[in-house]
Amino acid sequence: MGIEAEYAERHPNSRRLAERARRVLPSGVTHDARYLRPFPVAVERAAGSRKWDVDGHELIDYVMGHGALLLGHAHPVVTEAVVRQAQRGTHYGAGHELEVRWAELVCGLVPSAEAVRFTSSGTEATLMALRLARAATGKPAVVKFERHFHGWHDYVVAAARYDGSAPAGIPEEALGTVVVLPVDIAAVRETLASRKDIAAVIVEASGASMGTVPLPRGFLRELAGICRDAGVLLVLDEVVTGFRWAPGGVQALEGVRPDLTALAKVLAGGLPGGAVAGRADLLGLLAFPEPGKPRGVKVGHPGTFNANPLSAAAGVACLQLVSEGEPQRTASARARALREGMNSVLRDLDIPGAVYGQASVFRILLREGVEPPDGDSDGLDLPDDALAAGTESETLRLLHLAMICRGVHLFGNGGILSAVHTSEDIARTLEAWREALLALRAEGALPGDDA
Repeated sequence: MGIEAEYAERHPNSRRLAERARRVLPSGVTHDARYLRPFPVAVERAAGSRKWDVDGHELIDYVMGHGALLLGHAHPVVTEAVVRQAQRGTHYGAGHELEVRWAELVCGLVPSAEAVRFTSSGTEATLMALRLARAATGKPAVVKFERHFHGWHDYVVAAARYDGSAPAGIPEEALGTVVVLPVDIAAVRETLASRKDIAAVIVEASGASMGTVPLPRGFLRELAGICRDAGVLLVLDEVVTGFRWAPGGVQALEGVRPDLTALAKVLAGGLPGGAVAGRADLLGLLAFPEPGKPRGVKVGHPGTFNANPLSAAAGVACLQLVSEGEPQRTASARARALREGMNSVLRDLDIPGAVYGQASVFRILLREGVEPPDGDSDGLDLPDDALAAGTESETLRLLHLAMICRGVHLFGNGGILSAVHTSEDIARTLEAWREALLALRAEGALPGDDA
């Protein structure tokens, strides 16, 4: 039986739910990353590092709430905080102590955070960060880097895809305010020297798409210096890396002090939430004028669910638990063991490719001409053209199906670990990885195979 046929046979309830979903949801999904042919697996509950689909199969989860669940599913402390708050009210339409405590925690952990403004998502956080930068400088344009992902609003989708294109529906006027550069310091220096309309440079702290194409060593520090010398604001997108790479994010590890930082995911402990943090004078553009003082620039920012009590409760509970760094160290160590083990399997089976990543993230690259690393890899030792090209989409699709059939749920071109993944999870995943690769080989679906 082929991979797709086995998947369909094992998941009749997911198939039926997908058929219902397609009647009311475009392609039957609510996020592009959840689309999968012939249909995605549907989940009914989750706990720790595991989740269970509607057909009763247990899955080791490497989606981890798209990176939001550093502490795993339904962590008892976070869950208790959310339940307790739900009983006290979900939306006050007023300020509350939890939002203040949440902001205090962010300012205490993130080196550049002098003040915070909460949003409901990472997309909203990058949107507000760029708006603040434009308001502060009076300049219209921003620089972003090829394939770096900062959400789905009009000002960051240019060249976010791997084919370099922008999605439909984006006005040319919006695209015209965005300068897309390769990850090249010389190109940044030349652009900032020649153009005087640049308000900010925004960069994904991990490198493109959660570290799929990692940044060169020292790039962020050089970039910060160039921006400072040019009088251009630096916006560091730590939506993924914030509180996951370290309690203070990549900026704490690299010694970089951006002007503004976008945060989300771990920030809200698995509930919806984002934030812009940074210099007090820049966040001060959101403030109302004091009586008797001259009226300056005021950037408006409503948002029904900004810092809502449920998200604030989860965020406070989560940040308190991760503030000392032990969950990050545990998750990163497990991820390193997984990457090393997956590379060992590639070498044993003589399959061209690599598993690489940073912190608690792993990325899978199956491609001719790529030698499996002897141990762990952050990706910087891999060919740039191979990293950019990635795994062929059909190979990746079949890998997803094969891994799900063997009890493992991947995320995109890899996965994300939590602090509650165990050595048993790693061992079972490595068994599934070996079996899935052999299944792909049997179908002629691996690089270099003749299908």
